[in-house]
Amino acid sequence: MSVSRRRFLVAGVGGATALAAAGWLLWPAPGHAPGRVALDDDGAAVLAALVPALLDTALPMQPDLRTAALDDIVIGVDRAIAGLPPYAQGELAQLFSLLSLWPVRVALVHSTRPWNGIDAQSAARFLERLRTSRSMLLRSASPRSWTSIGYGGPPRLW
Repeated sequence: MSVSRRRFLVAGVGGATALAAAGWLLWPAPGHAPGRVALDDDGAAVLAALVPALLDTALPMQPDLRTAALDDIVIGVDRAIAGLPPYAQGELAQLFSLLSLWPVRVALVHSTRPWNGIDAQSAARFLERLRTSRSMLLRSASPRSWTSIGYGGPPRLW
């Protein structure tokens, strides 16, 4: 049985449509918790894991106060991101999505746990690896490059 070019194209378009529909139906939509606009759940988890490493002693030590402060910071960063131009919001969303991928997390953070299971010490080691990486792209996230992008660093409380 020979297949005509027309039948082959129809089958190809039909298959592509079926795959797209399945992906749309089965792929989870990014979730936004109440109070957040720009950060999806993955982005908020990455941020919540990195903030304790960045702010260290600036956060309260009592667990309930620390959790509340961390939630406030994530919501504050979410609001700041929502105020950025759309292209910057998109780039940050791509960054958080990339960092949320299991292979990237294993390669960069050296952890198989999801971001909400990564402790402050692991997050600090991840940030140190960024700072000392041979890759210019990874080093661009380090404190040495902050002045070139106009970031003054985290607030000093002491």
